[in-house]
Amino acid sequence: MKQAYFITGTDTDVGKTLVTTALLYQAGQRQLQTIGLKPLAAGCEQTPEGLRNADALLLQQYASVALSYDQINPVALEAAVAPHIAAAGRQLSADRLASYCRGALMQKADLVLVEGAGGWRVPLNPRENLSSLAQLLELPVILVVGMKLGCLNHALLTLEAIARDGMQLAGWVACQTDAEMLCLNENIATLQQRIRAPLLGVIPWLEQPDPAIASNYLDLTRLLST
Repeated sequence: MKQAYFITGTDTDVGKTLVTTALLYQAGQRQLQTIGLKPLAAGCEQTPEGLRNADALLLQQYASVALSYDQINPVALEAAVAPHIAAAGRQLSADRLASYCRGALMQKADLVLVEGAGGWRVPLNPRENLSSLAQLLELPVILVVGMKLGCLNHALLTLEAIARDGMQLAGWVACQTDAEMLCLNENIATLQQRIRAPLLGVIPWLEQPDPAIASNYLDLTRLLST
């Protein structure tokens, strides 16, 4: 049975791609067929093949089902700013992003991970946020919490927004983004008391983020058993 999830974060640069690729890596080690999608990416470089995003390329590398880059990242924006600003007049639409994803979701796979951009409330246009994409796809959500000062407020506000949107939280991951964070364990314990979804893992500070290493700290079984 295919399992599919939408991965969001409490902010940008909190470890969404590390978590996504680590889960893809772990699933691949179990000989599962996997797909990783990054439907919208802001912060792309010009290449002879067109605009390319480093995170989307990692998803392509660690997924076992071969998809073209355009299937993985159909909307690539050059500027590393909020998508609706990076679009520079180009109209972004949750419905169009969802249609791109649905095409890839029809592929045969055991696990599909759709990685968002930034946080849950990143604007797409004057009326929609990227959270609208998760709603249209009706995918359970995995929340990546960047463990740093302020993470409790960011996590709890994001959880409120996810619940208000009527979305199911499948689990959450604590990803240490501050090597010197004080009271790391106490912060994680506080979130465990407040979040009514399983903690899928705690990824410590990694000097060089590596999906294979990070996968050792994640429990994929909890996702596959739902």
